[in-house]
Amino acid sequence: MENVCQSCGMLMSQNDYGKNADGSINKEYCKFCFFDGKFGKEETMEEMIESCIPFWLNDGDCKTEDDARNKMLKIFPDLKRWKK
Repeated sequence: MENVCQSCGMLMSQNDYGKNADGSINKEYCKFCFFDGKFGKEETMEEMIESCIPFWLNDGDCKTEDDARNKMLKIFPDLKRWKK
């Protein structure tokens, strides 16, 4: 079963989960966004989107940077990290 990282929107399998400060698994965030109980980088949602564009292009779902950016702008505001 896959979950979606509540920071970057990545589909996660069991090996992709982040880690809490006590070393336990955190199923809400991926290992790239969240480790040792904190986010690896403090950034705005817009900065996260810009840094994720290459990954969204590599996955093949998006053909252009604008397409990837627009898709993330629709998804990210509903993710736990960015929800207001």
